[in-house]
Amino acid sequence: MNTLKLEVVTPERKVFDEEVNLVIAKGSDGELGILPNHIPLVTPLRVAPLRYKQGEATHTIAVHGGFVEIRGDKVVVLAEAAEFPDQIDLARAENAKQRAEDRINANDDHTDTLRAEMALKRALNRIEVANIK
Repeated sequence: MNTLKLEVVTPERKVFDEEVNLVIAKGSDGELGILPNHIPLVTPLRVAPLRYKQGEATHTIAVHGGFVEIRGDKVVVLAEAAEFPDQIDLARAENAKQRAEDRINANDDHTDTLRAEMALKRALNRIEVANIK
């Protein structure tokens, strides 16, 4: 079975570097299914789960924005942050979700709504990925 190299890198560390059969990422214009020999591409990523398949198993990483670069049989994800399901503290993510919702609903002049909306997206992404375990 054909494979491609998937690297997931954050500013702090290399999160993942292995051969996979398929990568599914959510780009700014929609979902991308990336197989070996994909055309070259660079696109921004949304705050969303990144899925990859190794053999019959499907795995998920919570990716918090960044870019994906596809070249040859290599996919490089440059993410602001990335976490595997077992690295996510579900209670903390749910608390972050509640705080972000409270800030958005407060609707006062001191709230940075865009920042609160991004915090909500990150919390929802963590919750979704943590529940995949």
